[in-house]
Amino acid sequence: MNDGRRAPRYDIVQACRELAEADPKLGELIARAGPYTLRVKSQHSPFEALLESIIYQQLHGKAAAAILKRLITWFGEYHPTPEQILAAPEEALRGCGLSAGKLLALRDLAAKTIDGTVPTLTQIRRLSDEEILARLTSVRGIGPWTVEMLLIFRLGRSDVFPVSDYGVRKGFALTFKRLPKSKPFDASMLAKPAEMLRRGERWRPWRSVASWYLWRACDLAGSASPPPE
Repeated sequence: MNDGRRAPRYDIVQACRELAEADPKLGELIARAGPYTLRVKSQHSPFEALLESIIYQQLHGKAAAAILKRLITWFGEYHPTPEQILAAPEEALRGCGLSAGKLLALRDLAAKTIDGTVPTLTQIRRLSDEEILARLTSVRGIGPWTVEMLLIFRLGRSDVFPVSDYGVRKGFALTFKRLPKSKPFDASMLAKPAEMLRRGERWRPWRSVASWYLWRACDLAGSASPPPE
């Protein structure tokens, strides 16, 4: 069944070849991890995608999915519109399981979608990564990491490097740092963002692909740290 997912629009073969040529150590990881299988979930508008992101923040996946399902059911089996979010009684939204903070974030998201700060799907495809980051992080509860995940997994952008992501930092350390084999991995071993950015310069314009393989490095180490979809 078609779930709205598709391969990114950039050339995966070219990306992997150029990454391996620019950084042989990363090339070894690409060879071990195998084909790049990312599929972009592109059917939702930015409003709908960010609504889901806000709900899922700091919650176990099953709990967040249950809240989202209750919310959609309350609005009649479809994602609500911004206007519906603003018009809905607070007690009804809280009754779906939303915290006070998430309710405020969803209201702000709705208001900024109506005033045009949050672009439509057609509009966002014409904006640069930097423009998208600036506009979306003005929404309450939306930080750079959330926008980076949207750029990679919803918009299929090729050159996003989420250096604050735990899995990417861990995968970088597993791939490029000499770690003590006798000691279990802990937070002190995570790569520093500045170090990652320096090495990542050689990965342009394919840092999203490199990030995906760093997530896979965690899988290969037997400690999966998958990104959200």
